[in-house]
Amino acid sequence: MSGFMIRRLIQALLVLLTMSALVFVAVFAIGDPLALLVDPQADRHDIARVRAGLGLDQPWWVQYARFVGAMAHGDLGRSFVHGEPAIRLVLERMPATLELAVAALLIALLVGVPLGLWVGLQPRSWSARLIDALSLLGFSLPTFWVGMMFIMLFGVWLGWLPTGGRGETTLWLGIPLSIGSLDGWRHLLLPALTLALFKCSLLLRLTASATREALRQDYVRFARARGLHPARIVFVHVFKNILIPIVTVSGLEFGSLIAFAVVTETVFAWPGMGKLLIEAIGQLDRPVVVAYLLVTVTLFVTINLVVDLLYALLDPRVRLRSRP
Repeated sequence: MSGFMIRRLIQALLVLLTMSALVFVAVFAIGDPLALLVDPQADRHDIARVRAGLGLDQPWWVQYARFVGAMAHGDLGRSFVHGEPAIRLVLERMPATLELAVAALLIALLVGVPLGLWVGLQPRSWSARLIDALSLLGFSLPTFWVGMMFIMLFGVWLGWLPTGGRGETTLWLGIPLSIGSLDGWRHLLLPALTLALFKCSLLLRLTASATREALRQDYVRFARARGLHPARIVFVHVFKNILIPIVTVSGLEFGSLIAFAVVTETVFAWPGMGKLLIEAIGQLDRPVVVAYLLVTVTLFVTINLVVDLLYALLDPRVRLRSRP
């Protein structure tokens, strides 16, 4: 186990270093932030002074070397626009993004897994065929379009739910969360449903496929031959075994919910990391863009590690060895 953890930590550091280099070069190439930060009427001496103050007068490899050296001390640079540490800006927005991603994943699990289990157990029923057909909508409809339709229907026409913002928040262990108030829940519901639609369809089809596969296994046939109650067969023998792919895919999809919540946060003006990223890209705020992507990669690596550990706990046949 210790060898496995050490290998994963080394892999995580290599991924972070590689990602930081790729992102830094890409952001360096997209444009000059001084075009947005400096008054167009400023003379070349003022521009040169601002450029030197931001450290942009050096070649990109020198800037990157300085960035890596500062990153080793936990410093990801200061925002060109806000003048604050970039990592602080990203971490301040992280609770909003994590809250939205957790809510979307819970909705996807609570809806997709039971429906997928039903489709897998009753594949020829009319209800299962209808559910399976409707699940295609989750794969087909673009997220931004779904969000706008939700806004039009529930926010504009019916007036049931707010169309943007995070609403009232309450502090839980010093972290502002929307789930502590009714107004916060009303603001959270639409973006969470929008973000959960694709994941719900994915989990539904995964669960249905895994259920059909489990029903063909010998241990299920043996359980039926012993005369066990159908409910016991489903929830003890079938559901316990299909949990492995569900947990694995859910963990990976949770990471993608965090990383790709950008569109949903933009449509609903949700003040998370994704909205901050869009603003930073528009303002060519390089430190914030790099900090966001490094934080996202770190979350991905951490989630993958947790999924690997859960996989080993759910399936005793899996062993985490110190050597590959």
